[in-house]
Amino acid sequence: MNLPHTRTAAAPPALRPGPALAALAAAQFTVMLATSIVNVALPQIGAGVGLSDGGTTWVVNAYGLAFGALLLAGGRAADLLGRRRVLALGLALFAAASLTAGLASSADLLIAARAVQGLGAAAIAPAALVLALDLFPPGPGRGRVLGVWGAVSGAGGAGGVLLGGVLTQAWGWPWIFHAVALGTTLVLAGVVVFVPRAAGRAAGRFDLPGAAVITVALTCLVWGLTTARGAGWTDARVLGALVGAAALLAAFVVIERRRPDALLPPRLFTIGRVAAGNLLMGLLGSVWIALFFFLPLYQQQVLGSDPLVTGVGQLPLAAANMLGAAVAPRLSRRLGSTATLTAALLTEAAGLLWLSGIDAHGSYAADVLGPSVLVGLGLSVAFVQLTAFAVEGVPPQDAGLAGGLVNTTRQVGGAIGLAALATLAGSVTARAAVHQPRLEALTAGYRAAFTVSAAVMAATALLALFFGRRARPGTAAASHLTSGDTPMTSIDETAPVIVRLSATIDAPLATVWALHTDVAAWPTWNPDVTRAELDGPLLPGNSFSWQTHGLDITSTVSELVPGERIAWGGPAEGITGIHVWSFEQSGGHVTVRTEESWSGAPVEAATDHLAKALHDSLESWLGNLKSRAEQSA
Repeated sequence: MNLPHTRTAAAPPALRPGPALAALAAAQFTVMLATSIVNVALPQIGAGVGLSDGGTTWVVNAYGLAFGALLLAGGRAADLLGRRRVLALGLALFAAASLTAGLASSADLLIAARAVQGLGAAAIAPAALVLALDLFPPGPGRGRVLGVWGAVSGAGGAGGVLLGGVLTQAWGWPWIFHAVALGTTLVLAGVVVFVPRAAGRAAGRFDLPGAAVITVALTCLVWGLTTARGAGWTDARVLGALVGAAALLAAFVVIERRRPDALLPPRLFTIGRVAAGNLLMGLLGSVWIALFFFLPLYQQQVLGSDPLVTGVGQLPLAAANMLGAAVAPRLSRRLGSTATLTAALLTEAAGLLWLSGIDAHGSYAADVLGPSVLVGLGLSVAFVQLTAFAVEGVPPQDAGLAGGLVNTTRQVGGAIGLAALATLAGSVTARAAVHQPRLEALTAGYRAAFTVSAAVMAATALLALFFGRRARPGTAAASHLTSGDTPMTSIDETAPVIVRLSATIDAPLATVWALHTDVAAWPTWNPDVTRAELDGPLLPGNSFSWQTHGLDITSTVSELVPGERIAWGGPAEGITGIHVWSFEQSGGHVTVRTEESWSGAPVEAATDHLAKALHDSLESWLGNLKSRAEQSA
């Protein structure tokens, strides 16, 4: 993220981040797995606990309802109580609820256990995301973290269908939940052993009124949307829930504007691309959740596949998802984040449009395999980019909240999308059933859902392009994950004074970058800097003031490519300076290169003297940076 870094923002050098990242990614995988693992087993679950066909949908809805409604509260709790602690508590609750669901002999107990699973997931998801980002400083390492997150999120959705089919066919539906309970227990052990206690807690109090209002509002919204699928949009209960949600959301906005410790401070939406990222993530979620609902239904109800074959059929989609997530950071560096996101959304739209041509007498190879690969690639790359947008530039004290917010928009977007698309598919099927056989009528409904999903993704791609063009390089509104969206800053090659130096530092890039970009901490390791103050996050367009060698300087950041480059400049006593730093890791050491140009009347009057002063100052800076970084390592 484009933030000033403290020594608690990254994992201590003595700890290896790999095992910690694996444990955190497993936690995210578990949350996503629980979303889809029951889909192929709903008929068997309904028969086992005495649920009707309509009632079985609440095995899915209870989890999604609690998950979506409580994510904001879970993210804020992680900031205030400690992310590792909240993550561990969430995993323990999730495991206990999963075991209870597997042992349930009644519908009420099963649905209640699924709701408690959702509560645990609401604590797990935001805390795990921020802890994973804390393991690596901004730069290539953080890009890989987001790639891993995209891979496990998509693989969790597809893997849930596969695992659900295998377990249901081999040992029965209770083992779906027993397996999740066992896996979650192992993940909890991994978190306790490998995840460091480095992340601190935010100051402030928990916004209980805001949390209560938004939780009830989201509960009404998601309940109303999910109930509308069966009861219809004109049902009095549905209309009452939706009207209540609207009123409560309006009340929440009023409350948050007046509270000093707001659960969702309005300023969060003014940072970087947080607002755009969440809007686009909501649209992506509206199609994402529906995809894993309709695709297994088509395979089972129309193609006649059993749960095991249906689950195996998700493997190509999962593989494409993991591949897309792996290459997403590389694509972003090469093409720029806006172009990468737009291309990913259009790829997903193409895959969904292909699915809209499914046939009632088709086959998996002809109707599902090809489009699944396209959808998996587009989905994963888009997820990585939008997650980066939604957390980029957010202050550390609000990082858990930002993680909870982006998960909330995906879940709520999924609830809205699934309700709307299920209603559409059902109405199309009902009309078609008057004149067509059952399989043709079902297929017509699924085709309609996939067609509208493709249109939504195409519109989302246009929005992404629009937002990308509005974000001008060099402003605080354009927070940069890569250099692809902004021109490279360079020094003034015509200036009277130009100095270029470099140093090799035997320390991890994480340590070197964190020291160099923690502006406020410069005086603690660089004796040449007597004061340094940064107002807000370290973003392009933002400024910081500092004092060195008796000069009071105000510098403005013109470029920031996390982990790779940072440039700043500004006037001081008639001297205009442009300063560019670059970082390159090779093996166990980092090469830091600095170049600076000075121009202005004072420079022209004393070129040789000022050239030596600048050379000595930069040489001292590099020496102090090297000394402190190698001591820390």
